[in-house]
Amino acid sequence: MYKVMIRDNMSPVAKEILEGTGKIKVVVDNDKKTSNPDVLSEIIGDFHGLAIRSTTKVTDQVLKKAKKLKVIGRAGIGVDNIDIQAATKQGVVVMNAPGGNTVTTAEHAISLMLALARNIPQGTASLREGKWEKKKLSGVEITGKTLGIIGLGHIGRVVAERANGLKMKVIASDPYVSRDAAAELEVELVPIEDLLARSDFITLHVPRLKETANMINKAAIKKMKQGVRLINCSRGEIVNLDDLYDGLTSGHVAGAALDVFPIEPPDPSVSILKHPNVIFTPHLGASTGEAQAKVADMIARQIAGYLIDNIITNAVNFPSLSKEVMDQIRPHLDLSEKMGSLMGQLVRKIHDITITYSGDVTRFDTRPLTHAVLKGLLGSYTDNPVNYVSAPAIASGKGINVKETVSREKGDFTNLIKVRLEGHEEGIDEIWGTIFGKKYPRIVRIGNVYLDAILEGSMIVIQNIDKPGVIGNVGSTLGKNKINIGRFQLGRRDDRALCMVNIDTPADEKVVKEILSLPNILSVRQIHLD
Repeated sequence: MYKVMIRDNMSPVAKEILEGTGKIKVVVDNDKKTSNPDVLSEIIGDFHGLAIRSTTKVTDQVLKKAKKLKVIGRAGIGVDNIDIQAATKQGVVVMNAPGGNTVTTAEHAISLMLALARNIPQGTASLREGKWEKKKLSGVEITGKTLGIIGLGHIGRVVAERANGLKMKVIASDPYVSRDAAAELEVELVPIEDLLARSDFITLHVPRLKETANMINKAAIKKMKQGVRLINCSRGEIVNLDDLYDGLTSGHVAGAALDVFPIEPPDPSVSILKHPNVIFTPHLGASTGEAQAKVADMIARQIAGYLIDNIITNAVNFPSLSKEVMDQIRPHLDLSEKMGSLMGQLVRKIHDITITYSGDVTRFDTRPLTHAVLKGLLGSYTDNPVNYVSAPAIASGKGINVKETVSREKGDFTNLIKVRLEGHEEGIDEIWGTIFGKKYPRIVRIGNVYLDAILEGSMIVIQNIDKPGVIGNVGSTLGKNKINIGRFQLGRRDDRALCMVNIDTPADEKVVKEILSLPNILSVRQIHLD
């Protein structure tokens, strides 16, 4: 009999499903004290499974005491409250429930947009105060207005479908979605500058990334249409609240609806909370009974499937493979994922992709390796977990066509994986990787340059004109900034060269710009790999 702990006031449906198997004993613990790792670590030792939402913290300290634990199920998408690396090292499968709250969050964004357009919260507050401000609270129609969706992922797509039903003109900006994929949704894909200039309403559905932090700032607001209305149900860090407040005060922004904040709950003294043209909800995007029941149902079935039948579904840290095959293919999986991540970090645009396998690696089913490449590639675009199961579907949703080819011919390497971006005409479009001695991953070609590089930690990838002094200048610049070089790999082709520099500590943006300014340097990109 397996034993599973359910926490964080999860929907009762999870307990019903797990106990319904007849092979799992369930303990429901909603004590807030147990959310503390110190407390949880003292009682986790007897459990084979743990089902949680966002409150419980599963740290390395907890996992070290969880000697029987086989699976952690997060009823939702985000797994920030779980130490994934520690779980992986201990052989604990971490699962999430992607898509369970997509419709709910999209509907909340639409609700906020309608409430914002017609001043519904302000009207309610006014009537409670005994006022009748009919003229003051006159709103605008939705029909015929242009809705700009920034981020056309799962939630953005549902918003687009609902907005089309409201007879709105829907445009979107997303560098990782193709025009064909957007057209299928009756959405016009446009550059971000066009979206800002044309939209009557703008709704945000982007992940928390370096590129998206502070995306809606003074400069962006200045490009927006006079009288624009903004809705944010994505991440609080996307919007600079001070700049938004200034835009509202000047009248350039007619109104805003915020479900998320940089710090939650927000400080009551924050100026934006007092502006009459802004409406708020306390991060309710995923907070419906239906959504919570759906993710509880998903995670309970996944936990039961793994414990009873060893079936891995929606795993964040493991592919769907048997233990025997995993032991043989793991070096290739790790290499494939890092190759995908490297390509994604080097080329920040979507392209169709061709993956070619040759040599000994073709003895295996190569589909999990393709999943690994996509997991690394797509993981560099988002802060939401991308796993081996979901990666192909996410790629398809973004309009990425994936071609997998197998060659039985042996070339210079006993095994070889080639990742190529189709139609990419600027910069690096191809990466080759291999395994030396059955366990040592190497990159042997980037673009048209051959080299021997190890993918790990922080790296700086430099393309330069092949002239004397480049290596010395790069080394001096890193040394001056107290950054130690672990390895320096160089490849040359004609009058061009490519350097891959492993560094012991990440370089800040200032150092990267300093290297880029050196003589004969063509491009510099810092890469981060686990």
